[in-house]
Amino acid sequence: MVNYKKMYFIMCSAADDAITKLSNIPAADEAVKILSDALLEAENIFIEAGEK
Repeated sequence: MVNYKKMYFIMCSAADDAITKLSNIPAADEAVKILSDALLEAENIFIEAGEK
């Protein structure tokens, strides 16, 4: 069986690490915003799915 929860945590952790590194680069502000927004959206979907 596919462990989607584990995959979610691995991807979100990597995205968060990338956001942290990119946030130190002023020219990467747009990429940081895109990744941050996607991470928050994924988190909301994950939380909502667990409430059902």
